[in-house]
Amino acid sequence: QVQVVESGGGLVQPGGSLRLSCAASGFTLDYYAIGWFRQAPGKEREGVSCISSSDNITYYADSVKGRFNISRDNARNTVYLQMNSLKPEDTAFYYCAAVQRRTIAIMSHEYDYWGQGTRVTVSS
Repeated sequence: QVQVVESGGGLVQPGGSLRLSCAASGFTLDYYAIGWFRQAPGKEREGVSCISSSDNITYYADSVKGRFNISRDNARNTVYLQMNSLKPEDTAFYYCAAVQRRTIAIMSHEYDYWGQGTRVTVSS
């Protein structure tokens, strides 16, 4: 069964850091582009970051550029989202998604597999 599972969310103070993990099972992550999306209460889902499968090309939304970093560890079949200098406006459910393709996929409709999400709360 193909699935991705997020972990690493939690409560953190403003300015703090979290590292989210997206673990793949049932398929080899090497051939899949991975994206991170988030949805805050009452807001639409938005793209945060994504990474290609073939050459690790990355994309970041302007709101997280310079603070978040996406990386992949194909040996562990896992993609990470390192989130630094967190702000209250980063509070949301974070989802990872996967699609079998070489290039990055920025839009949510391009993805085939989605995780259940992990909650991130940034608050003092």
